[in-house]
Amino acid sequence: MSAPLWTASEAQAATGGQSRGDWQASGVSIDTRTLAPGDLFVALKDVRDGHDFAAQALDRGAAAALVSHVPDGVDEKDPRLLLVPDVLTALEDLGRAARRRMAGKVIGVTGSAGKTSTKEMLRTALSGQAKVHAAEKSYNNHWGVPLTLARMPADADYAVIEIGMNHPGEIAPLARLADLDAAIVTTVAPAHLGAFADGLPGIAREKASILEGLRPGGIAVLNADVDTAQILFDVAKSLPDPARIIGFGQNDSAADVPVEAVLLSVRLAEWQTVIEARLGQTPLLFKLSSPGRHFAMNALAVLAIIDALGGDTARALLDLGAWQPVDGRGVRERRILDDIEENYGFDLIDDAYNANPASVSAALEMLTAITPQSVVGRGRRIAILGDMLELGPSEIELHASLAELPALEQIDLVHCVGKRMKHLWKALPPEKRGMKCKASKKLAGEAANLVEAGDVVLVKGSLGVGLAVVVDALRKLGQAAPNPSDRGA
Repeated sequence: MSAPLWTASEAQAATGGQSRGDWQASGVSIDTRTLAPGDLFVALKDVRDGHDFAAQALDRGAAAALVSHVPDGVDEKDPRLLLVPDVLTALEDLGRAARRRMAGKVIGVTGSAGKTSTKEMLRTALSGQAKVHAAEKSYNNHWGVPLTLARMPADADYAVIEIGMNHPGEIAPLARLADLDAAIVTTVAPAHLGAFADGLPGIAREKASILEGLRPGGIAVLNADVDTAQILFDVAKSLPDPARIIGFGQNDSAADVPVEAVLLSVRLAEWQTVIEARLGQTPLLFKLSSPGRHFAMNALAVLAIIDALGGDTARALLDLGAWQPVDGRGVRERRILDDIEENYGFDLIDDAYNANPASVSAALEMLTAITPQSVVGRGRRIAILGDMLELGPSEIELHASLAELPALEQIDLVHCVGKRMKHLWKALPPEKRGMKCKASKKLAGEAANLVEAGDVVLVKGSLGVGLAVVVDALRKLGQAAPNPSDRGA
């Protein structure tokens, strides 16, 4: 039988709270819908007050509830209550205590794009050689990071912590809470521009603030290809405790920027990315089971950090071949439209979780790497693009400028969703203009008219646009088919 994640005495000592009884928790939950028996339920206040669900959590088998007052429907003397002055602060305390008792390495990941993909690559690349802890979802905010830490087993060899931001000053406190051994900045791109008066330089400094959470002698893996690379490297060099700085990118001769992980070539194929790189003086040749130049860059950063932490890079190279994007992050699937003819279908790329100019460019390039099939007529490459949110005063220009991306020359049709993306629609050549809708639900209702057999369809937009309903509508047009990569092709 495995040891409990938290005992009443441990949780009480960590939070300074008052435990009403003796209990043991095997997990930590903030949502009764996903709560497992034995979890410690944390009654956070977010969209809803978690105290309203505490009684339900206990009825469903929660080991205890972390609360700031006795919730309605719960007996005052219930031994399963852990009372604290503030629930979020107590969750942070649990995360801090979990980090202190964990002897393994903690890796932080931030960036304007690619955080979740890089986190999942690290999980895949390390799981074959060690016990790895990482959040199942994109838990990267003020409650997601402490929750991920509080769920961390004491015997984990590695933990991967994704750290995001919407406004200045968010990343550094979360990085310090995680007490990092290593950190990756995947990229710096226009995202959340509205919150930064000085634009990209401000975003770069915020991303670089993850380095404030590094332990002495920690490792900083930084993107050397971005225009703001010098800002990242200058921040790393200015740390009170020197860090080992590792640059990654295609440019290995940038002034004053040490680039140890060099991307030499990337070849995008139907279901693969073939990558040639150099790590120090060691040549690398490996594959990912999904096309994407941005995936190649993320993988290079992953290998650089594993090597720097003393992991088995050769094993990681092999295991990375099994990595696949997760839902909403560029996952590709085949949908069959005919019960008898398996070739009568279309390919769907679900990248509907997030969007900024850099990630849209990467997604469109991925779309061009896939060859449509000829079934009845000529298969098409189709992009369904939703608004890129939080881009500030330049949002109109940034949306319209997508029309200048080289990848769009190979894309047959673009459907646009949202008041901002209409500016791209206007900038497109007339022959590439598809439907233009204000809301995702309207386009979802037209799903049957959006695709034909042989097409390849990309769905990409910011989460707030709600393009997931379009993805769901497209999925319902046909049946799922095994991907060639799943069959070892």
